[in-house]
Amino acid sequence: MKNQKLYPVVSAVAIQLTLGIAYVWSVFQTGIADSIFAGDNAAAGLTFSLLLAALTIGSVIGGKLAVRYNTRVVVFSGGVILFAGFMLASFVTPGNGWMLWVGYGFLGGVGMGFTYATTIACVQKWFPHKKGLATGIIVSALGFGGVVFTPIIEYLVTVFGGAGVGEPRTFMVLSTVFLAVCTLGSLFMKNPSEEYVAATVASNTATVKVVRDYTPTQMLKTPQFYLIIVSYLLACMGGLMMIGFAKPIAVSKGLAETATIGVLAISMFNSLGRLIWGMISDKLGRKNTIIILLTGSAVLSLFVTAVNGLWIYALIAMIGFFYGGLISTFPSLTADVFGAKHMSTNYGIVLLGFGGGAIISSQIAGYYKNVAADDINLMFPAFVIASCCAVLGIIMMFILKALRKSQQKSGTL
Repeated sequence: MKNQKLYPVVSAVAIQLTLGIAYVWSVFQTGIADSIFAGDNAAAGLTFSLLLAALTIGSVIGGKLAVRYNTRVVVFSGGVILFAGFMLASFVTPGNGWMLWVGYGFLGGVGMGFTYATTIACVQKWFPHKKGLATGIIVSALGFGGVVFTPIIEYLVTVFGGAGVGEPRTFMVLSTVFLAVCTLGSLFMKNPSEEYVAATVASNTATVKVVRDYTPTQMLKTPQFYLIIVSYLLACMGGLMMIGFAKPIAVSKGLAETATIGVLAISMFNSLGRLIWGMISDKLGRKNTIIILLTGSAVLSLFVTAVNGLWIYALIAMIGFFYGGLISTFPSLTADVFGAKHMSTNYGIVLLGFGGGAIISSQIAGYYKNVAADDINLMFPAFVIASCCAVLGIIMMFILKALRKSQQKSGTL
């Protein structure tokens, strides 16, 4: 049984590590903006936000297919879609920028969604008594993928002609990586039997809460769903702005020679945050953890333009640390509230909030980056908006807590 539990975890980690390639978009941002979109940062940034938005679509579809067929088929299919998307993006030119949006953005996001929520749901079922830790391990691999692949991608772009030239051929190489890892990893992805889950829950009654399993239709009829999805949209704004623009922000601070450190910093601490806060949420509870994370995000977002020199990397790292915690806690919150049986589909729907936040944040940050040009202080309003969104997210979490207490008292929970 230990091997049966280990194989899905190792495979999910490998797959999520590869998906982390998507989180190094800021390495491509400036070169793509200049060479494909005539310097329009918002148009280039739309690629990344489309990927994150399409991830929600892929998660919903992949979740439904995983129930109808099996996890292996969905993960393999996700790898094929990712391959097709990045291969299409490799043919982008200034005259057909839509190929980047459709390939890297839409198809890349759908393929990522097929594998992302499905692997999380699979591993959570093997560890129902430690959902926070299990989710943290899996999604931290995605964050760490940015650390692993940033120098590799920087090298490939340089080898293929440098910024503004080498990106398309780099996409082609990455497409084969997706296909190979997802194909191999899918062979070891398998859900546990219902008997195993029941026995694990029974032997860990102190740590496993028995939760009603909501179908997607039932979930959509609850007020909890709308509180969670809106709070997710609000929560991710600051982190996504920094992920998409970490390198350009460092360059504008006069750190062009070491700007890649910004990408590595947010990738590394994004990964650590997913793991550490996932474990913490098992102790403090999901809602309390999210409130702490949003408080940190709200405060840190206000210092982006105030911090100078190498300290900007520390700030980028801390924003990534809190953002990573949010990404690892919301899946566990979804499973806690709506049950594990339909987790892959339910979380795919909850991810619509994340996708909406991705589009909104990239357009806000892209607009103010265009306004700012080389004066990063003019980008300050974007991060004020992100801070205000985090505060609204905190309010949503308190309402969710109050709603649960009310339902417990009335016996409707």
